[in-house]
Amino acid sequence: MLEITALPALSDNYIWVVKNPGQNTVAIVDPGEAAPVQQYVAEHGLAVGAYLITHHHGDHVGGLDALLAEHPAPVYGPRAEADRIAQITDALAGGDRFHLEFLGVDFDVIDVPGHTLGHIAYVSPGVLLAGDALFRGGCGRVFEGTHAQMQASLARLRDLPEATEVYGGHEYTQKNLAFAQTVEPDSQAIATVIREVDQLRANGQPTLPGTLAEEREINPFLRWDQPEVIAAAERRAGRSLTDAGEIFAILREWKNAS
Repeated sequence: MLEITALPALSDNYIWVVKNPGQNTVAIVDPGEAAPVQQYVAEHGLAVGAYLITHHHGDHVGGLDALLAEHPAPVYGPRAEADRIAQITDALAGGDRFHLEFLGVDFDVIDVPGHTLGHIAYVSPGVLLAGDALFRGGCGRVFEGTHAQMQASLARLRDLPEATEVYGGHEYTQKNLAFAQTVEPDSQAIATVIREVDQLRANGQPTLPGTLAEEREINPFLRWDQPEVIAAAERRAGRSLTDAGEIFAILREWKNAS
């Protein structure tokens, strides 16, 4: 079982530290800045064995140069964005698999374009390192791809085992759930998770990870085929909707405006 620790960074990012409890070498996921990682590994006597990058945005790669100078290690990242992430040593695309010996696990790579065109996610048994594709209760904005691409990407993630824990790149959960409750105001599942999440934040704790089982119940961006969500999207659009990509697009633009 992997041990995964959240390092808060920048205004609302998380850098994830992935560790096998029996080892002192770790993988660092999406280091948007160097200082939190440098402090954490120094305090805990850790070595860095790899960096896992999901996409090219600066708040996910901004700490790489400083970290590599102090803790050189392979940098795994999206092949389609290798021209924008110069530090990548191991370029990956959907369908690839690689093994990290110091963690004792294989990672499968899933293409999840939408937020950026080359965005990838990393999956090992029970773990989804989702970057900015999927958050607890929400998903990333569609910056480079199309809404149809993003919906298809989330469909791939939704098909993972329901016990999979979702490690997204930002602490957006309270805002995400406020929107989810706007879409489905009568959902007891959403109301329950809101209470849990509010308590976590009141105690200064991260609200991530959630599970895919939970996301299927509370996240409107994974519920494009549920009658309640379709009806809400149709009311928003003022017309009948049948296409999953179009339903997702209405939801995403609605969230953007909220």
